[in-house]
Amino acid sequence: MLNSVIIMGRLTAAPELKQTQSGTAVTSFSLAVDRRYSKDEEKKCDFITIVAWRQQAEFICKYFQKGA
Repeated sequence: MLNSVIIMGRLTAAPELKQTQSGTAVTSFSLAVDRRYSKDEEKKCDFITIVAWRQQAEFICKYFQKGA
């Protein structure tokens, strides 16, 4: 069985496609994810680093942009 996680947030920078020495596509980027908060609290944000490989990396670099 495969675990999956869905994280919704904003890209902090434009993802950049890189190649490993063996030619495998890879990209890494971070997401700014707002925390839940009550009305009297200040908004808080977590930054989550993500690494994507192969076709997912190519797709992300082609269609995603900073702030999206």
